[in-house]
Parts: sequence; structure tokens; C-alpha cells
Amino acid sequence: MPFILGIDVGSAFSKGLLMHEKEIMGSVVVPSGGDYRKTADTIRDNLLSMTGIRSGDISYTLATGYGAKNVGFAQEVVTDITCHSKGIFFLSHGVRTAVDVGDLFSKAFRIDGSGNLLNFLLSGKCAGGSARILQIIAKVLQVRIEEIGDLALRSTKRVDFSTGCAVFAETEAVSRIAEGATKEDLLAGIHRALAAQIHGLAERVGLEREYALVGGGALDKGLVRAVEEITGCDVIVPDEPQLTAALGAAVIAKGRV
Repeated sequence: MPFILGIDVGSAFSKGLLMHEKEIMGSVVVPSGGDYRKTADTIRDNLLSMTGIRSGDISYTLATGYGAKNVGFAQEVVTDITCHSKGIFFLSHGVRTAVDVGDLFSKAFRIDGSGNLLNFLLSGKCAGGSARILQIIAKVLQVRIEEIGDLALRSTKRVDFSTGCAVFAETEAVSRIAEGATKEDLLAGIHRALAAQIHGLAERVGLEREYALVGGGALDKGLVRAVEEITGCDVIVPDEPQLTAALGAAVIAKGRV
């Protein structure tokens, strides 16, 4: 039976997933860097090495994401929103609303009972609506991006930001530090501000209780908690939320074969 490769070339990270039937044989997440074509080649080579499969055994490769057109060995390119929809549905048939919290944009979308995309919305161009704002504030506070979720959960007096703009939020964070605000409280505040923007997108496409958060931002426990507090319901986060578009690409490719 055929082996299928799904590749998601994002602006910050790129992901690859090798599938056989409904089994995931291996997956890879690497920084995208400045050469998307080389990154795609690296993903394929790493997956082949990891699984012991030969390049000629791959029946179909489907690419998605910001740099998908640079995947020279892909037979097809499909939008990441469509791939996310199929990937999320593959993991959880009940999800109807989802938000992908990416490095450049957040994308809210609705899917039907077959995993087909019904509607979607993108956040504005400002970094305040994407995971980029978390990186900006982490840099201001001189903490590692991997630490900010846990730090935010330790907050005892959340600082509420008066702006959703990344530039003004950075300035406001510096001012609050001078006033004596703690890192934990500032991070809880910026997570809340981003969660509010995510919630607004989800409501506009049609928020249903089976609600998922995917993308790199979904790895942040503080952001997930903030979204749950605003929505009043548990948010579904896949075990590897960065991989849902690559998974969806593989699912679609499997259908082609």
C-alpha cells in the first residue's frame, strides 16, 4: 500500500508527516529558515532516514503553508486552512470550530461533519493577533518563549493591557515593568489580550462547543487557559498541534491515491 507525505512550510517552522494507510509513520518539525526549498528537502530526508523508507516508495506528496510552492517534489499544493480542517477532523470528528495560532496570523475556521472547510477568517496584519506578540513580550521580559506559558499560570494579579497592537503592547509592557509589575502578571495579561482576539475571530465564524486550538501557539499552556476562561469551555488541543496541517495534507494526498 502507498506511503504518503504531507509537508507544511510555515513562516517560522516547517512540518512533515509520513503516513501509511491511517498510521503515522513519522513526523518532523524544523525551523523554516530562509531557504524553504532546502527546508522541504531536509524534512523529506529526515523522514526517510527515520522510517527506513526509500524516496521511490512515496506515492504522493502534498504541500501546504506559507512556502508550499517551494516544495519542488510535491505533486500538489493545497491551502493550509483546508489542510488544517482535514487534519483536525482526522483527530477529532466532533470539532466544528478551530483556530490556528500561527507566527504571522491567527486563522479561525468552521468545518462540517466531513471535515470540509465552511468558513474562515484571518487576523489583521498587526502581530497583536498572532503568536508573534508573545515572542515580542518574551524578548522584552528576557524569558525564553518556551517558559512563558508556565510563568503566566503563576500570575496572582493579571495586568490588563489597554491595546491589542503589538507595538503599543511592547511599550506598555516596558512602562508596567517600571511600575513594578511582575513578569508573571504581565505574561498573564498579554495571553489574555491575545485570547480575546482569538475568541473574537472564533465567534465571527461561528463558535461551537467542540472547539480546537492548533498551531505553534497552542503549545502555550497560558494561552490555552486564557482562551478557556474567555469561552467558558474546555478547548481541545491535539498532542502535536503544530502538525495538523501536515497531517491534513497527508489525508488529502491519501484520497488522491
